[in-house]
Amino acid sequence: MQGVIGIIGLGIMGGAFARHLAAGGWKVIGFDIDATRTALARSAGAEIADSAAAVADAAEAIITSLPTPEAVLDTGLAIASSRATARIVAETSTLALEDKLEFRRILTEAGHTALDCPMSGTGAQAAVKDLLVYASGDGAAIRRLEPAFLGFARKLHDLGNYGNGSKMKFVANHLVAIHNVAAAEAMVLAMKAGLDPHHVVEVVGSGAGTSRMFQLRAPMMADNKYLPATMRCSTWKKDMTVIGDFAVDLACPTPLFDLSASLYTAALAMGRGAEDTAAVCAVLERMAGLSR
Repeated sequence: MQGVIGIIGLGIMGGAFARHLAAGGWKVIGFDIDATRTALARSAGAEIADSAAAVADAAEAIITSLPTPEAVLDTGLAIASSRATARIVAETSTLALEDKLEFRRILTEAGHTALDCPMSGTGAQAAVKDLLVYASGDGAAIRRLEPAFLGFARKLHDLGNYGNGSKMKFVANHLVAIHNVAAAEAMVLAMKAGLDPHHVVEVVGSGAGTSRMFQLRAPMMADNKYLPATMRCSTWKKDMTVIGDFAVDLACPTPLFDLSASLYTAALAMGRGAEDTAAVCAVLERMAGLSR
C-alpha cells in the first residue's frame, strides 16, 4: 500500500517515521501533545491533526510510537471511539505484554486490527533508516504495511503470533543493555590505563572486540558528551524494568542483565536521566576514581 499513514507520537522515533515517509511520497498525518514535535513534523512535510481520533478518521493505517502504557492505552481508546472503521494500527513502543494485549483487545472490539511491532535500533539509527521492524500479528495486515515499514526501516521481520514482536524486542534489548555496559567498562579500563579514548574507539572498533553498541556509543563515551540522547537513561530504565519482569515471570536467570541494570539505576541517581544511556560510562568513571 501507499497512501495516507497516521503517526501518533512524534518523538525521536515517531518523528523519524513521519519524516522518512513524507520524504518518500506518503501523505502523513501526525499527532502529538508536544507543540515542538508537531512543528518539526510539519516542517518535514507531515500534516498535523488535532487529536488521535482525527488521525484515525483521516488515515488508512496508523503507527503509534508512545512513551508510556497509559499513553498507548488512551490512544487505543481514542481510535476505538473515533468514526474510523477497520483500521490497521501498528504499535511500535516497548511495553509489557499485558499492555500490548490490552491494546489489541480495545481495538479488536472496535473492529480494528492491532499489530505488535516494536523497533530495534536507537534514535540515531532511526534518523538514517537503520531500524529493524519486529512485526507480529495478522500476516495479511503486516504485508499491507510492509511498504510503509520499509519507508523508515531497513528490514522487516514477520514473527508470527501477536506478542512475538515484543518478546523478540526483549531479547534484543537484553543484549543492548549488556553490550552498552561492556563498552563503557572497556572504555574506562582503557582510560584508566592511560590510553587515548578516541584511539581506543578507532582500534577496538575495527577488531574482534567491537559490537554494534560499541560502534554507536563508544564515540560518545570518548567525547564525554551524552546529549542529545538517542535513548534517554530514564526511558531505558523503564524498558529494562519490562524486560526484567518478563524474565522473572519465565523464571529465567539473567545475571549479566541484572548487573547492568544497577548501573543504569546509578546513572539516574547521578541526575543523568535525560542523557544517553552511554552515560553509564560516567558512572564507571566515578567508581574508578577517574576524572576528566
